[in-house]
Amino acid sequence: MSEHTLIKLLKISICLGLTLLILGIYLHNFSSYMESLGVTGIIISAVCIALGLIFSLPTKMFLTFVLVKREAEWRLAEKEKRFPPGC
Repeated sequence: MSEHTLIKLLKISICLGLTLLILGIYLHNFSSYMESLGVTGIIISAVCIALGLIFSLPTKMFLTFVLVKREAEWRLAEKEKRFPPGC
């Protein structure tokens, strides 16, 4: 899998995670239907929040590592352009 495809997949995962987090918070705080379900409603909203965290947090860390690595490679390439080998 190419780096470009992996980054796109991670961004989709982050968006899915944030959407699930917002859905879980909405269901827990503002939905009267979840309130009528009682404990089952609380479990449903908690599962949405938990899945949102699972999808969003680790991918952010991995995406940060990939972008930092890319920036370090870019800076190294810029430094090599300024100072040719053998100087």
